[in-house]
Amino acid sequence: MRQRISETIRSIPRGKVSTYGAIARAAGYPGAARQVVRILHTSFGLPWQRVLGAGGEIKLQGDAGIEQRLRLEAEGISFRGRRVNMAQHEFRFTVRAKKMIPKELKHPGHKRSRRE
Repeated sequence: MRQRISETIRSIPRGKVSTYGAIARAAGYPGAARQVVRILHTSFGLPWQRVLGAGGEIKLQGDAGIEQRLRLEAEGISFRGRRVNMAQHEFRFTVRAKKMIPKELKHPGHKRSRRE
């Protein structure tokens, strides 16, 4: 998981940004936005400044948030108020092929009836 998320973060080109949730989905782990945050906090050499909260919001507080904005502006990223102009700068990941898992394996021991 760590490696796939790190590779996904590294694939964001200079001048583009993405969100925690979009990175998790692109790495194949939808709903794992918090793990993206954890990996960013514990890894070195990742372009952390290119990862934002939903809607292009900088989630870091204090000096770290100011540093993130300055780094993004140095890459040519424009802001609309306190948020990145996502329409212009959002990076769209290519879709990875999903593994097909039978429903029985997804929810073992749980049989659904038509009435549920």
